Amino acid sequence: MSPPVFAKPPDGGWGWMVVLAAFCQSALVFGVLRSFGVFFVEFVAHFQESSSSTSWITSVSIATLMCGSPLATGLGKRFGERPVAMLGGFLSGFGLLLASFATSLAQLYVFIGLLTGVGGALIFAPSLSLVARYFDRRRAVANAVAFSGAGIATLGFSPLFQLLVDGYGWRGGLLILSGMVFNLVVCGALLRPLRLATEETKDEGSLEPPSRGQRLVLLFGLNLLVHRDFLIFSGAGMLIICGYFIPFAHLVPHAREMGLDEYQAAFLVSAVGISDIVGRVLAGGLAAWTSLRLVHNLAIWTVLTGLSLLVVPLGRSYAAMMAISVGYGFLASAVIPLKFSSLVEIVGTEQIMGAIGLIHMLESFEALVGPPLSGWIRDRTGSYNASFLAAGAFVTAGGLAFLMLPGFFSLRPPASPKKLDFPEGEKPEESPDPNHRNRLYSA
Repeated sequence: MSPPVFAKPPDGGWGWMVVLAAFCQSALVFGVLRSFGVFFVEFVAHFQESSSSTSWITSVSIATLMCGSPLATGLGKRFGERPVAMLGGFLSGFGLLLASFATSLAQLYVFIGLLTGVGGALIFAPSLSLVARYFDRRRAVANAVAFSGAGIATLGFSPLFQLLVDGYGWRGGLLILSGMVFNLVVCGALLRPLRLATEETKDEGSLEPPSRGQRLVLLFGLNLLVHRDFLIFSGAGMLIICGYFIPFAHLVPHAREMGLDEYQAAFLVSAVGISDIVGRVLAGGLAAWTSLRLVHNLAIWTVLTGLSLLVVPLGRSYAAMMAISVGYGFLASAVIPLKFSSLVEIVGTEQIMGAIGLIHMLESFEALVGPPLSGWIRDRTGSYNASFLAAGAFVTAGGLAFLMLPGFFSLRPPASPKKLDFPEGEKPEESPDPNHRNRLYSA
């Protein structure tokens, strides 16, 4: 059955069910990653490994999620968003199930890092691309609601994981967590693809069917690699990702080193989750109601997030750390939703799935080295203070890098994103038959 065709994004309808699915997916993917510091402490104690070595579990998972996004976009265009997301949900749950039987860190690298990471990749890109297609005027709000699942999950998951570890050990906790994550399969089933009239026009254009190489270029969005605005935007994102995930991996261990008990440390992450919810809703509302462009909102919130990380070493008490955690959660909550809302402004809805895949792939190395680098700094200095200073410096630099975008200081967004096509000399020849159909997207 062919997906319905709309003249423009419907800004609602079944789109809200897609947002609900994305909400649950962000909770069960990013909410779990954010709260994984509880298991981090248990892994260090059980396997008697360094913080740097143990950090690779979370790092490999995040990097695999990002690096696998181009694969998800290609599969999504070829087979549809729904079956790809359902497969990703199964792989995510299965990876955690296998991890509960692991006997070494290397096995956790494979089960949690690779298998669950691939599952997250297959979920993330198809869901976000559909949210972008279903919404236009309300896109920032829809993305804010979709990503707020991570904040709500962070609120409850960290204390819940501590209870599971206390009651069943880390193996039993992972086993129960895998059952929760298998619900991602149901979330994937809620995704209903749609097509926009602009894509139908392109399909019915007058071009000959492209060659195999050209089909691969369009399938994976590789033509974006020659798009200057996209490269600047993704470069800023690479700097941000270097420091963005460090607090989620090391906030709990940092608090424990300060002398806080395990539940106080866990509730710091919950505080991040509470403020995350408020921040996402407020950021989405401000983006929709102010005259600032989405990329302006993104730059402001990103720089403030970096500054909030720089003050983490000043927290010398539980009250101070709670205040810093609330501030960080509030500010950091806006970065990812605004990033993907702004990306549509850069490349347009037709290229959004490929853009999500590529930007994640480009950021995967930074996500891979960020937490281990933080752990290495901790091992060298004896505390996490320098780690949080490095994280704040990277995020602040990424926010300032958005200023390099052409036309950034203009209050008016581009009339339309630049048309992205094949490189010069590689365009297919025009067909003499004006009714010839390019079946690239329906193949």
